[in-house]
Amino acid sequence: MLLVAGFGIGWFVYSSELPQVATIDGQATTTSATHPFKLGLDLSGGTLLLYKANTETLPKADRISSMQALRDTIERRVNVFGVAEPLVQTQKSGGQDRLIVELPGITDTQQAIKMIGKTPVLEFKLARSVEAKSKDGKVQKLNAWQSTGLTGKYLKRATLQFGNGRGALANEPIVSLQFNSEGSKLFAKLTKENIGVVMGIFLDGSPISTPVIREEIPGGQATVSGGFTPVEARELVRNLNYGALPVSIDLLSAQTIGASLGADAVERGTFAGVWGLAFVALFLIVWYRVPGIIATISLGTYIAIMLAIFKLLPVTLTAAGIAGFILSIGLAVDANVLIFERLKEELQEQGTWLHNAMLSAFKRAWLSIRDGNLSSIITAIILFWFGTSLVKGFALVFGIGVVVSMFTAIIVTRIFLLAIGDYENKGWVKKLFSNGFKS
Repeated sequence: MLLVAGFGIGWFVYSSELPQVATIDGQATTTSATHPFKLGLDLSGGTLLLYKANTETLPKADRISSMQALRDTIERRVNVFGVAEPLVQTQKSGGQDRLIVELPGITDTQQAIKMIGKTPVLEFKLARSVEAKSKDGKVQKLNAWQSTGLTGKYLKRATLQFGNGRGALANEPIVSLQFNSEGSKLFAKLTKENIGVVMGIFLDGSPISTPVIREEIPGGQATVSGGFTPVEARELVRNLNYGALPVSIDLLSAQTIGASLGADAVERGTFAGVWGLAFVALFLIVWYRVPGIIATISLGTYIAIMLAIFKLLPVTLTAAGIAGFILSIGLAVDANVLIFERLKEELQEQGTWLHNAMLSAFKRAWLSIRDGNLSSIITAIILFWFGTSLVKGFALVFGIGVVVSMFTAIIVTRIFLLAIGDYENKGWVKKLFSNGFKS
């Protein structure tokens, strides 16, 4: 029996095409026979970039939406370069808004920073006169720029055009901007309420064009002509289409995780999972006999379903996620243990058929299984909702494992047991279907 169980364990492990992490030209690469698993940064290797978002000048009400727009923009920009499964998330730390960028498979830090690039910060500001006192007490008027809230996050697309003027303006490169629906409404409102006012177009904090608003401009169409060369204008259009940032960012730190560390984590996680599964299967077969064999088959079904879910969703596997998967294997056995202990109690009653004892055991164990697994699911949801990326990976795999374990224990184990359980409760039945060293 142990030989059969070991063969089954090995079959489930190797037929699932567990990923291998290889290093090719300095880059961490995940390989598999066909459909590879998605591995997180800690397993596949790569680069972790931490940026500070300069949101201090923004109204507090706009900071959350600006950080969300920043995250989406950086994610689009990274995806343009074909980075496999990047993870871009925002974080609040020490009163600062921060952006975390994980680039699996990119172990060259300078290359990673270059991929993020200096994406332009596009802003529209209105010229205002403000009064200020000089050192000698005189009041004088100074020109200042007032933020309008119209930034690159409202930009839909940018295109390159050439002017049709005469003389020096002939064929001058012009950048045409088209705002989205929300930006178009805001732009029309600003131009309607500020006719005759200078509206400055700022790129990375510097004014590149200061046109005067002559009339309301509906439709969300604006043009920028800042004395660009064709090459500069083309580069500006490209960067704006990649995504003009709503706020500027400063690089705080860059960390590189080598492929060897990821390969070691995968190897150790697989090793722990195989041996953990082997010992659990051995315990089930020795202690619970025939039901233990059924539980081992059910456990194999559980692992096959979990690995299929990891690929189909797909779930990004991290070291914490592998830990959650290994832990969920133990929980998958817990429901079977409750059922088998109830079955032993039912078999103590004389004259009870094995089939009836099994039905009663499942019915009596269900409430305990339901309550125990429900509390685990609630815990997983709370961890996923409030936890960091590391904790979320653990919580997601753990939560999926609990749900699948309920299915395999209640459905798979029940089907197999009832299929072979139509016997009268005699001495040999008690010995094969009971548990412990004394039946």
